[in-house]
Amino acid sequence: MQQHHAIKTNHYLEINEIEALLEGVEYIIMATPAPEHFAKTPVHVSIFLNTQEHFSQEIKEMIFDKFCQDYKISTSAEVMSQIMPVGFANTTHDTPMPMLLVKAADQNSIPYIALHVIDFLAASDAFEEVTKESLTGWSYVRE
Repeated sequence: MQQHHAIKTNHYLEINEIEALLEGVEYIIMATPAPEHFAKTPVHVSIFLNTQEHFSQEIKEMIFDKFCQDYKISTSAEVMSQIMPVGFANTTHDTPMPMLLVKAADQNSIPYIALHVIDFLAASDAFEEVTKESLTGWSYVRE
């Protein structure tokens, strides 16, 4: 397997920069390699919905099913769907990298906004760069 270096953060976006960045964005989808022991679900997927709305369980399931259909996800595990703190970092990539901030230390030191996040492990043919080349990527989907 090819070895890749961690993505280097050049700058964390401030709240006003995040708000401007997300103007007109429906969602961001990010895919990274899952830890090797998750062979049946080799892709870690994070979907950052540009909303702070709390959805019922039924609506969460409908949204998740739609993403699974759209991204040809055949198997999923460890699904989490809730409002979470999300920071953004400028890197060498064209668009800022979204970052789910789980640790309290990160939440205290990195500017963030709350977004509805769907985070899970998956198997899908739609993320070949992740499964074949161990690359991390994200896409902004606009309204």
